[in-house]
Amino acid sequence: MKPYGNKGGNSGIRAYEIGDDFIKLKFSDKEDVYVYDYDDPGRAHVNEMKKFALKGKGLATYVNKWVRGNYSRIE
Repeated sequence: MKPYGNKGGNSGIRAYEIGDDFIKLKFSDKEDVYVYDYDDPGRAHVNEMKKFALKGKGLATYVNKWVRGNYSRIE
């Protein structure tokens, strides 16, 4: 996993991994990895999350506002 840029300075996301149809997130306060894919929460949300991850800012806000617990699975 790649460390999240955290350009805002106070993100709850520590790291991420991007695949063709998924994004995996490691939160600062959890040990598990959360997988979001094209099934849950869907293609549009996953693609937006990928953009925020690469930008290094806004990902935690997006997750909290739009997807919350709507993940595919926990690893």
